[in-house]
Amino acid sequence: MIEKKDTALEKAVLIGVITQDQNEEQSKEYLDELEFLTYTAGGDVLKRFTQKMDMPNPKTFIGTGKMEDVRHYIEEHEVGTAIFDDELSPAQERNISKILNCKVLDRTNLILDIFAQRAQTSYARTQVELAQCQYLLPRLKGMWTHLERQKGGIGMRGPGETEIETDRRIVRDKIALLKAKIKKIDRQMEVQRGNRGKLVRVALVGYTNVGKSTLMNVISKSEVFAENKLFATLDTTVRKVVIKNLPFLMSDTVGFIRKLPTQLIESFKSTLDEVREADLLLHVVDISHPNFEEHIESVQNILTDIKSDDKPTIMVFNKIDAYEAEPFDDTDLIAERTKANYSLQEWKNTWMAKIGDNALFISALNKENLEDFKKRVYDEVRKIHVQRFPYNEFLYPDYDETYE
Repeated sequence: MIEKKDTALEKAVLIGVITQDQNEEQSKEYLDELEFLTYTAGGDVLKRFTQKMDMPNPKTFIGTGKMEDVRHYIEEHEVGTAIFDDELSPAQERNISKILNCKVLDRTNLILDIFAQRAQTSYARTQVELAQCQYLLPRLKGMWTHLERQKGGIGMRGPGETEIETDRRIVRDKIALLKAKIKKIDRQMEVQRGNRGKLVRVALVGYTNVGKSTLMNVISKSEVFAENKLFATLDTTVRKVVIKNLPFLMSDTVGFIRKLPTQLIESFKSTLDEVREADLLLHVVDISHPNFEEHIESVQNILTDIKSDDKPTIMVFNKIDAYEAEPFDDTDLIAERTKANYSLQEWKNTWMAKIGDNALFISALNKENLEDFKKRVYDEVRKIHVQRFPYNEFLYPDYDETYE
């Protein structure tokens, strides 16, 4: 179900709506992200379609007129895929497929496809397959209408199982098998985590594509796969790291994203055990992204979902080398200065100032301010270690006093 194939870029169009809950600016931002997701999955976006609506159309998500525009464009440019920014109901998906006569995906399906491409280990592949089966189950209706039993007629009466019922049973059995397999691997991983002893555990968390794997490589001097694409890291990687003479474990976890499919949160909860069992969280943020505050909120919501929002956390604002404030014209009497015009120093004086020592500004790629980062992590890990082993305090003096 999740074989990886190398194919040429598929032509795609994106479709989103502007509603009371999602204004024009947010809609553009979500479609930007959807375009990046499409590129990551191997697609080439030719055009975007948006429509202002009070609420999405229950039958076709967008209005009939706009749907006709999309159909004309798809036929004219021979587009093979239409991607919607929100999750479509099974009925909407069927109706739209009939009208557009092409492959119809929603955001959930696209993310599942990327996860299927990226899954390397047996564990990750099992989790992705479970999420795919859970997504597929309610969407089976109507896929086999040509093989359904007839309404009546000689020899067609009586008991029997339709093709759709057979398929549902197969998918349900597959879900049960995959859940059992995940439970078995969970027990094995629990034993592995138990074998790591009492070392302090530090977990890197954050939005997807903020530079967690790059930071992991710099700190642990290892070669964790890092790429400028969404969900480059899917499997949790754990490395032993030593700062000065203090050892601890650092784990690089899967990135989060807005509108993360519920099936994925459910099936990847066991992967997030590394976050749950961590003693310290390093929340990495891409400060060069115009909507990084919204990203922070999304990550906090998921941490709350997995009951990890009360752990000691250091905010690591990464990519300071790429940060550029939008220029502001002081002579323009009408223009208002917004957060987009803030310099890095002005950002540091906002709510970030309240975090104090728990806000660090670095560039993992250019290794800027890494010494400050190491010192802060060392101090925090040392504090946790000494609480666990009170007699070890003399082994790990203050950062500045330790030998090089």
